Amino acid sequence: MAYISQEMKKKLAPAIKAVLKKYDMKGSIAIDNHSSLVVNVKSGKINFGDDRIQAHPYHIESNYHGVARRFMEEIFSAMRGDIWYDNSDSQIDYFDTAYYLRVNIGQWNKPYEVTK
Repeated sequence: MAYISQEMKKKLAPAIKAVLKKYDMKGSIAIDNHSSLVVNVKSGKINFGDDRIQAHPYHIESNYHGVARRFMEEIFSAMRGDIWYDNSDSQIDYFDTAYYLRVNIGQWNKPYEVTK
């Protein structure tokens, strides 16, 4: 069963913040329903092509290119840290993961802002 605690978030936060700083992005880290680690990106220099995106780690290669792709790969890697695992097998309808990962570029009520 997917679960992430505040203590786990605190352990992962320094690496996530380092990636945000490296790419000059402003964002926050949250937990959703004790099962998802969420990074909310508010603004930055990377143009993702849209001002509201909910990114998942499974489609990075097909949806992002250049610096946007490198950012997504690094942020998801930092979110996994050394505590994430995925023993799921969708062919037999068995799902076992440490916790879910999500990156929000912008929010429903406040779009992502590209800075100069």
